[in-house]
Amino acid sequence: MTEAVSSDSDVQLVEAIVERITTDLAAIIDRPIEIQSVEVERATARPAGQAQVHVSFKLGFEGPAGRKQGCVLVPLPDAIALASYLMMFPDDAVASKRALDSLDSTTKDAMLELGTFASTAVEEALHGAGLDVTVRSDGCQGVRADVRPALEYRDGEVLLVGRAIARLHDFPPFPMLVLIPEIA
Repeated sequence: MTEAVSSDSDVQLVEAIVERITTDLAAIIDRPIEIQSVEVERATARPAGQAQVHVSFKLGFEGPAGRKQGCVLVPLPDAIALASYLMMFPDDAVASKRALDSLDSTTKDAMLELGTFASTAVEEALHGAGLDVTVRSDGCQGVRADVRPALEYRDGEVLLVGRAIARLHDFPPFPMLVLIPEIA
């Protein structure tokens, strides 16, 4: 269940998180990542990635409300592209790797590294908003199409959900979900 966000601070926080993640990753992979739009809502159930396999970059949040989990959810082809650029593959190799539906151990390691970069970016964005929260990578996992990501989460708890449309380099735009637990 979701509800419209009436808080400008929620919107500003999620936009800052999405901006920080994409800016940091773009700098690391040396390719542009453009954010075309961001929508923000409060939800009491985890949303699922639609129509294709996604990678869930799990994030562990430690703050005043205790330890909670959230994630950044990216379609598999785009997560593979990010990991491939991190490993410094050229554009043509990245384009062909996007079609793969399984990962070798080197790509899996690069995915874990992306999760670490994402957790640092989220923590920095939260600190920039004046929130004293520690964020750590809790690993990553593949998530089937239309299946909610596995998290330490109980239905009914409030999640701040950012739905962004991003574009990596010359590839088609893709949806990115950012799930942030209540941390204050």
